[in-house]
Amino acid sequence: MKGLIYRDAFDIEYADAPEPNPEDTRSAIVKVTACGICGSDLHIYQGHGFSDEPGYCVGHEAVGEVVETGSAVSRFKSGDKVMISAAVGCGTCRACMAGKVTHCETRGGRCYGLNHGLQGVQAEYATVPVADFGLAKIPDGVSEDQVLMLTDNLPTAWFGLKNADIRPGDRVAIVGCGPIGLMAVQGAFVMGASEVFAIDLVAERRAMAEGLGAIGLDASEAVALIAERTQGRMADKVVECVGADPAIELSLKLARPAGTVSCIGVNQNMAFKFPMALAFVKGLTFRTGTCSVPEHWAELIALIKAGKLTPEMTISHQMKLDEGAEAYRMFNARENGAMKMVLRP
Repeated sequence: MKGLIYRDAFDIEYADAPEPNPEDTRSAIVKVTACGICGSDLHIYQGHGFSDEPGYCVGHEAVGEVVETGSAVSRFKSGDKVMISAAVGCGTCRACMAGKVTHCETRGGRCYGLNHGLQGVQAEYATVPVADFGLAKIPDGVSEDQVLMLTDNLPTAWFGLKNADIRPGDRVAIVGCGPIGLMAVQGAFVMGASEVFAIDLVAERRAMAEGLGAIGLDASEAVALIAERTQGRMADKVVECVGADPAIELSLKLARPAGTVSCIGVNQNMAFKFPMALAFVKGLTFRTGTCSVPEHWAELIALIKAGKLTPEMTISHQMKLDEGAEAYRMFNARENGAMKMVLRP
């Protein structure tokens, strides 16, 4: 089969990919009908990946149709239309059975497309281990584009908002207005935020946030303007969606005393010097972590069906899988308004 293979920094190739190979009787094979490029995939593309060995298939966001199931799979059958959780666990411990796969008690949590251990889903087919816990049937009343956003991006944004403890009336700052940041902007209003400040370096992305009702700010002016807008109080809650050192530092500056900063951007700088003095003086609550995607599916599906969340609004390009290398290049360069890139075989 064909898929997108990581060769080297800035070198993603549409090429032969490993054939789907069930791990055991709990696995399923899914024919991919749509997959997405996530902002975290750019870490791999830029050569700052999670594995030193190239040659693996990338991607962790996909929807499709079940074509084969192992004998121990009980919830799915061939022909079912499904969405794939970006992360999987062991499927047997208490955490996994509750949908908290990133808290897997057997340390069996994995994500697609980070290395050779679990091949990515930017391919014609995907192997889904522990399928009864890593898949969900596509519900009626939700489009394929919306469901694709449920495989990682929207749950991650929602997780970040929940970690920020947003309450009705809060002033909320969202740092980074890529797809996840924009979903966080919309979600903050759903949670009752009275004002949302959307901070990004790219004017077009700030404009998209403003279209959702936020106050768009360039990073260079955010501290001063939020201080002016709030009479020095600053933001009650801050959600950081970039992962870069300056974005984390800015987030701590934007939070009011005794405020909360929720960091969901992926930061791989092991030498990052956390500004502890600032956090200490302000008495901040700081939270981070990765999202357990299935844990949030039920409430997010309900909000999408009610029209409260429209995650598909972040999709800027629909391209073919064999155009994947170009899609990565465009997304990395933020070229031609590139936001959420969706690929189809």
